[in-house]
Amino acid sequence: MTAIRGHVAATRRPGALGVHSIDHFALMVPDLKVAEHFYRNFGLDVRAEEGGLSLYAYGQPHRWGRVMEGATKQLHHVSFGAFEDDMPRFAAHLQSLGVQRIDAPAGFESNGIWFRDPDGALREIRAAEKSSTNHKAAFAVPICGEGARGTVSREEAPSVRPKRFSHMLTFVGSAAKAISFYEQTVGLKLADAAGSDVAFMHGIHGSDHHILAFATGGGAGLHHSSWDMGGIEQIGLGAMHMADSGYARGWGLGRHVLGSNYFHYIRDPWGSYAEYSADIDYIPVTQDWEAKTWEAHNAFYLWGPTPPEDFVTNFEVQ
Repeated sequence: MTAIRGHVAATRRPGALGVHSIDHFALMVPDLKVAEHFYRNFGLDVRAEEGGLSLYAYGQPHRWGRVMEGATKQLHHVSFGAFEDDMPRFAAHLQSLGVQRIDAPAGFESNGIWFRDPDGALREIRAAEKSSTNHKAAFAVPICGEGARGTVSREEAPSVRPKRFSHMLTFVGSAAKAISFYEQTVGLKLADAAGSDVAFMHGIHGSDHHILAFATGGGAGLHHSSWDMGGIEQIGLGAMHMADSGYARGWGLGRHVLGSNYFHYIRDPWGSYAEYSADIDYIPVTQDWEAKTWEAHNAFYLWGPTPPEDFVTNFEVQ
């Protein structure tokens, strides 16, 4: 396994067992050319690798996503990153809980620990450098002084590119069961919940308000992946570019209550979403966050347009 170097000592909770990041996710789609068009226009560095596509943020070496060709769209697996010296502890911990360890699926070989969650969704814990941010992400608000133009013409608008992967929301059979399972197995902690059907989980070694969220939706599936843009201007420019590229369906601009982030969701060709996000709350490694359960109608979004009627529909179980 690769040795972990850098700021490990400063970015972990001593003695506590828990994953530190979502290392990457893997998605199956019917047509890789369609996927390449969508994610490249979204602003990601899309590369042909290992028989499929890999998703990077420009200028960063970390691979956040893999997209492979399959009969239907399906979230194939989510891989969590853990500190290398915690891997033996995780193996023993999962065994003590009776979580069955399985072989890596064909084409995704690794030395990680593979298992399934209560909905049968494939998960991995692997030794990896911490890819979740160690501090609250920068948030830029452009301000123009007197005697100057504050913007450029539309044709001169710059391209925008996500700075990093922030989080993802997956469908589950029961949010309550998912909270219990992921707290016990991988050490995520509840940040907030909206009613009984939506929950947001953070990493104990310092992470955004949530790195993984759940919505009760009849079984496993992907609702959205979220990408940090660094500012509202970048969210707006990204949304306009996607609309001009044929991806006008979505939801935004708005601001969430849980996580506090500004958002615009772009619907992908398979019924899930990619989210432009900025200014999400951050839970440092030194803080014990007080989770709260909110009334669902009071916690979805602070302001923004009415969401589409099918916004929280799991098309992977239709």
